[in-house]
Amino acid sequence: MKPGKAYLLRHGQTYWAVSGQHTGRTDVPLTETGRQQAIEAGERVRAAHPEPFAAVYCSPLKRASETAKLAGFDAEYRDELMEWDYGRAEGRTRGQISEALGRAWNLWLDGPQAVPESLGAQRVETLPDGQQVTVNLTEGETLDEAFARAKKVVAEAKAITDEGKDVLLVAHSHILRLVTMAWVDLPPVEGRKFELGTARYVVLGDHKGQPVIENWGA
Repeated sequence: MKPGKAYLLRHGQTYWAVSGQHTGRTDVPLTETGRQQAIEAGERVRAAHPEPFAAVYCSPLKRASETAKLAGFDAEYRDELMEWDYGRAEGRTRGQISEALGRAWNLWLDGPQAVPESLGAQRVETLPDGQQVTVNLTEGETLDEAFARAKKVVAEAKAITDEGKDVLLVAHSHILRLVTMAWVDLPPVEGRKFELGTARYVVLGDHKGQPVIENWGA
């Protein structure tokens, strides 16, 4: 039996995606552009995969669940698909963190734990459209902790694809890159070399018994 495929769809645009602010667990909604992107993404995915998916899972965070709905998919929530918990990096840009740290900061190499405590204030931020979001901070996840969640997602997905069926995952940039690394058995830090734009999708499959990336950023 030929193995199935896993489609990974990133959510549409948010204001923080535009501004470069790290958006982990803060429930930032889609922009109007993001909502249109979600609709168009659904059309692209169905053009490539017109048959119904055996399962559709998504992050429970608003930007992902709204993307799944607008894209036309009835999804089940999976907490394991929530974005990497950025801890004190939440809502901050890489530039802000690097300035406070006094050197260049890289999420993949340094992790949230390297972010100075001075940036870790609990706060409410107002988005450009007037909506307010609460930034609740934790110590954040290490790369290995986030990768452990990704491996759980892959195990569940492969239980379906091993039966020759296809699955769709709707989530966030970093966690989907970690899912990809788990799928192809690469170290999690290699995920930093893959960029996935808003409302773009990935296809993971199998070629002659080797898990592969079949399509990236469609």
